[in-house]
Amino acid sequence: MNTLFKLCLVCIAVIGLSACATTGNSPTQGEVERISPEELEKLIPPPVATVTLEELLADAKQGKTPDELIEKIKTSNSRYDLTPEQSLALNKQGLDIKVLNYIHESNELARQNALADEINKREIANKEKEKKLKRERDLARMRAFDPYWGWGGFYGRPWGGFGPYGYRGFYGPRFGWGLGYGW
Repeated sequence: MNTLFKLCLVCIAVIGLSACATTGNSPTQGEVERISPEELEKLIPPPVATVTLEELLADAKQGKTPDELIEKIKTSNSRYDLTPEQSLALNKQGLDIKVLNYIHESNELARQNALADEINKREIANKEKEKKLKRERDLARMRAFDPYWGWGGFYGRPWGGFGPYGYRGFYGPRFGWGLGYGW
């Protein structure tokens, strides 16, 4: 009897654990869309420099402050894609580290903004797709509605309502047109 009791407990535990197991494919979980490196390169705007690095170096050698150089970069809307080696070489040539930091930060901010715009576009497209699917589902539900079966949807009220042959009560038709008597 003791082994039978243990066997029953083990079976109940196995059934309970298998009922709790999920496959992870619930309808509420969305599939994550990955962006390939090629798509990422297309999304990120290319750096456009209307003020060249040589002009910045010349201004720095003339004694302009880093804030003035940063303001010049901001007003010209210039962006530079610098490698660490290029940044180090520019610093050695006389360009202040504050200017180089601004160049890197503005470049990174432009990348983040481009990615955020793409994510927003995809979210809007997904919401529109979801809205369309809900509309299609609602239309499919409405197609199943039989207007002659009474009020309340496809299954209606079997105890009464208006049908193709008039009003039908719980025990059968009360009045009707032609073939309405008897189910």
